[in-house]
Amino acid sequence: MSDIHIDDFYKDSGLILSQLFAFFPRPCAVYVEDIAGPDTPDDFGLHSQRHMAAFSAMLWLATAGYLTYQDTVRQEAVDQAVLSHKGFTLLSALCEDQKSTERVQQWRDENPDELPASVAQERFSNINVMRQLIKQGTSGELRHFMLYLFNTSRAQ
Repeated sequence: MSDIHIDDFYKDSGLILSQLFAFFPRPCAVYVEDIAGPDTPDDFGLHSQRHMAAFSAMLWLATAGYLTYQDTVRQEAVDQAVLSHKGFTLLSALCEDQKSTERVQQWRDENPDELPASVAQERFSNINVMRQLIKQGTSGELRHFMLYLFNTSRAQ
């Protein structure tokens, strides 16, 4: 059994990276509310633990070298965020995790051997596999894939 906060971290990280990939190479603001949902600060103006965990995931991704940002907007967002070279090349690469690509193939109900090589490569890039797992996968499948991504980038 997994710790729920770790599963949230994997999903938050996937959503953050996906948003930045969609804007690449333009910098953009990434709002915590877009990642973790609406938050209602308490009577003292403090955010929920869930909100702070998503915000911390953004900061961790920057510290780990997957993205850069210019500034934070209180604890609401990171501003002028963009994928780093490491983040962009990792997400653009062909997914070599067979378990994840087989799962995505089941949803697609297509044979990759019948697709042109350029289409198959795009369909099974890390970013597209990650997006499909966020949308249709279980938390265990997403955890497996995100660990694959983080370990792949560490080896480079």
